[in-house]
Amino acid sequence: MTRELITQEQFDAFADEVARELGTHCRTAELTDYGRGLGRIVVDGDGRALRLYQPDDRRPARLKIYAALPDETKMIAPSIGVTARSAQHVAREITRRLYPLHAEAVDQAEKIAARQEAEERARHAVTEAVAGALPGARIDEQYRRTRIIWQHDSRPPGEHGPVQVDSVTVLVGAFGDGIQVEASGRPDTVTAMLAAFAQSAQK
Repeated sequence: MTRELITQEQFDAFADEVARELGTHCRTAELTDYGRGLGRIVVDGDGRALRLYQPDDRRPARLKIYAALPDETKMIAPSIGVTARSAQHVAREITRRLYPLHAEAVDQAEKIAARQEAEERARHAVTEAVAGALPGARIDEQYRRTRIIWQHDSRPPGEHGPVQVDSVTVLVGAFGDGIQVEASGRPDTVTAMLAAFAQSAQK
């Protein structure tokens, strides 16, 4: 017989039953980040967390269950829809359908994290090298890239008049395997920069 879960107390009791059916030292706790209706979180002894929701109070027997991930900004948490026929049925569907999806998602999340860490290490090494060649440069970290900005007031000390700024902007790409450089300022300064670069490239 389908369980219709109308109140939070009924939902909490049902989630407790599901946790007991799942075993593995499961416990339940309040779900604090869901304001649309009934919800409960189940955590097992391995640290896996499940979020049980009732997405539509007009269909109180329908549940949505998400397997939480450590960082859900990088990928969508896997989920299943299930009918609250019984706690045994819900636990069986979690074990049969959701746990395999959760394992795949965790593996994928670990690969994404490892790739991003490798990107950041490579980008950081290039950023340090470029910033070392531009003393006093400002470093602006952005999503999967770094902008390095160097500026110099080229007016002689004590001289008044319009500000004359020589500047170099370097954009380091995600993997640090390529950079874009933009130089601006007085023609003689920029020409000297380009000449120094050309000489270095020919060595």
